[in-house]
Amino acid sequence: MNPVNVAAHLPLLAQSRPQAPAVILQQGMQRYRVHSFEELNRLSDAYAAGLEAYGVRRGMRAALMVKPSLEFFGLVFALFKSGTVPVLIDPAIGARNLKHCLEVSAPEAFIGISKAHAARVLFGWGKRSIKKLVTAGPRLFWGGRSLAGLRQEGEKRNGFAMPAVDPDETAAILFTSGSTGSPKGAVYSHANFSAQVEALRETYAIEPGEVDLATFPLFALFGPALGMTALVPDMDPTRPARADPARLVAAIQKWNATNLFGSPALIDRLARYGEAHGVKLPSLKRALSAGAPVPPATVRRFQSLLAEGVQLFTPYGATEALPVCSIGSAEILGETAEATRQGHGICVGRPVRGMQVRIVKISDEPFAAWSDELLAPPGVIGEIAVQGAAVTRAYFNRDDATALAKIPDPYGGGLWHRMGDLGRIDAQGRVWMCGRKSHRVATPEGERYSVPCEGIFNAHPSVFRTALVGIGPRGAQRPVLCVELEREIAPDTERIRRELLELGAQHEQTRAIREILFHPAFPVDIRHNAKIFREKLAEWAAERLGAGSART
Repeated sequence: MNPVNVAAHLPLLAQSRPQAPAVILQQGMQRYRVHSFEELNRLSDAYAAGLEAYGVRRGMRAALMVKPSLEFFGLVFALFKSGTVPVLIDPAIGARNLKHCLEVSAPEAFIGISKAHAARVLFGWGKRSIKKLVTAGPRLFWGGRSLAGLRQEGEKRNGFAMPAVDPDETAAILFTSGSTGSPKGAVYSHANFSAQVEALRETYAIEPGEVDLATFPLFALFGPALGMTALVPDMDPTRPARADPARLVAAIQKWNATNLFGSPALIDRLARYGEAHGVKLPSLKRALSAGAPVPPATVRRFQSLLAEGVQLFTPYGATEALPVCSIGSAEILGETAEATRQGHGICVGRPVRGMQVRIVKISDEPFAAWSDELLAPPGVIGEIAVQGAAVTRAYFNRDDATALAKIPDPYGGGLWHRMGDLGRIDAQGRVWMCGRKSHRVATPEGERYSVPCEGIFNAHPSVFRTALVGIGPRGAQRPVLCVELEREIAPDTERIRRELLELGAQHEQTRAIREILFHPAFPVDIRHNAKIFREKLAEWAAERLGAGSART
């Protein structure tokens, strides 16, 4: 058994803790289905053997479109065990993007629920590459095999022998959400996944036997690999901002969950509910939130739900590299939140062990090779670049995107990944994130960076969030502030506008922002419901101001 394969953890747990719950599925407020490590291991063995008999084998790419369920966990571990490469695409990115992702990744197998197969046929997804069809649920006119039938066939083989895998062998292709461009497939090696598991275990002191409320399917897969029970709440994972907080609280309290991972939108929703209803979550040892910056107000509100000494951590990273840095609520509320309100950006903490972070000069062009000449001066805002074992090396079939994002290191033999985020490193070695590189606003007076400017305006008590956008050609853009107000407030927009302008006038970087537009609800990404689509807001702002085309 090869320990570099994250699936290797499952049979070990099935031996050491066979009846311990591996997956708990919430069904409504009070009903749950519990599945043990032994059951999950047996199921994944049966799936792996059945898929192999059907011709879905090591090295093949298999698109997987199954909802969070026992079948989802069993299939992912089956694919890892067999060396088949799962292609994981967020279904909420839309039919056009899904078709593009499947064309780029060219999977030979498609494993999905009936609805996914019907959409595949209707929209012509992957018709040039897909040869093997597996349906989880009713199999209709499209042919192929049923997952139930493959399980039955696999069970006849009495187990599955995992092949040894090379650390650099491709383990999976994970597509980005496409929130700042077309989705790209990050190529994960087995070594990448193994490094991620160890980084999470060490950084957050996660121990076997814990219970993880898994609100994000991909992160949920780390649960069994870390020896945790994956407690899957009854919610639509593609719409975390709409999750029922009462159900989340019920699941946490019923199973004494010790770990929670959620998007900032979900954390905010749960925090507001908890604050309004006097909820306490004493079983949690930690909570994690990632995917977008977490506002200090949300951190403070959620902290009130936790026991004394327990923290909300906000790990920083991306699909291509996670985790990179981490910071806890004690440091945020005790120190860095005030600097955020003063326009210094959002502190995402110090690099985790094994991860190196550097700041390179801002450029929209590829860098052919790493050198010290690329580095920005100390303390100056530049692009965040990272190196470490958890960093993926390429995008699948996207040499252009790989060239823009990766910097070969001729000295160390590895590479650096350009995060696409701007930031700086302070004297204490902490990284401060200052927004996406593509979201900088180039005015005649110089460039303005989104997160530092927005932090100043977000301090207003009536503001839920703001977004800085630019209208006009780069270099001559007009900075415009879009504002989304707190929903429970009856807004006096003219008063709030005056107060925001007064706030902006107190800081050099925001004095030139004189145009403010109020928006009812910002467009956000489909994965975390928290990343703001500033490109769409810029177009909206340009229409409102009669300024023609806009660019952020």
